[in-house]
Amino acid sequence: MADDQTLPASLLAPFNGARPPAPAWFEAAIAIQPERSTIQVDGADIELLTWGEVGRPGLLFLHGNGAHADWWSFIAPSFAKDWRVAAISWAGMGSSGWREAYSADTFAAEAFAAVEAAQLEAGGHKPIFVGHSFGGFPTLFCAARHPERLRGAILVDTSIQPPEKRWKGPPPRSGFGTKVYPTLEEALTRFRLAPPQPCENLYIADHIARRSLKEVEGGWTWKFDPAIWQRFSMPDLGLLLGEIACPAALMWGERSGLMHAETLDYMIANMPKDVLRLPIPDADHHVMLDQPLAFVAGLRGLLATWA
Repeated sequence: MADDQTLPASLLAPFNGARPPAPAWFEAAIAIQPERSTIQVDGADIELLTWGEVGRPGLLFLHGNGAHADWWSFIAPSFAKDWRVAAISWAGMGSSGWREAYSADTFAAEAFAAVEAAQLEAGGHKPIFVGHSFGGFPTLFCAARHPERLRGAILVDTSIQPPEKRWKGPPPRSGFGTKVYPTLEEALTRFRLAPPQPCENLYIADHIARRSLKEVEGGWTWKFDPAIWQRFSMPDLGLLLGEIACPAALMWGERSGLMHAETLDYMIANMPKDVLRLPIPDADHHVMLDQPLAFVAGLRGLLATWA
């Protein structure tokens, strides 16, 4: 999600704050409301959503940069009959608190604190992490540095570029995310996906946009910390690829602008040979928005291999 004058016109502007029509499967999914709570992790409040019965195998969904736990609230109910499912909003995003500094260790602490608070291991099984985009970075970190705590790790369109293509510092985002809009309706018209891409399922974009905003003095603004990348540190992700030491899978959108052939070749060459691979046809970077039902079906297939 982004609010940047350099990006194309908003997906939701034509609706002027009204909700786009949605199919029955989506309405049924979001009608299954999660239990919402907050946990304390290293001094920050972390938003936690849970579905399903305690005692079933644990599944933790981890969202991307600038997003929040409700990016999974139309996906998670599809797994709630067979899994104890949880999703968090990372510190600095969603309804979670902000930090003075963000690191791989703090993000891992948030994920494992969610495992404990949601009782994802109550059935005697280690949890499986599913991380989209940026959420795949802490997922990868946990799979490499804490593999004994995971039954599996799935990276969803998590792009790790070859060293010569990698950015050398935080992207310039002066003033990013700080604008206040006088009404919720106007704020919704400014919602965009980042990186920019088409989106046919505007009912999903509307759903996540509404929970991306918070009311402040003078109107509405985006929830995420606009300075997170200026205060962020993580080990070399390319080196972590070769350190994966639990069952793992890589899923990506076949049209994704972040998963070019060169990127995929680099990642696959540096991952263990037994990492599973699953491209999702007719999907861009935001795979669960582009092809939500195919995403659910593909994820079920991956999970079945580790049953």
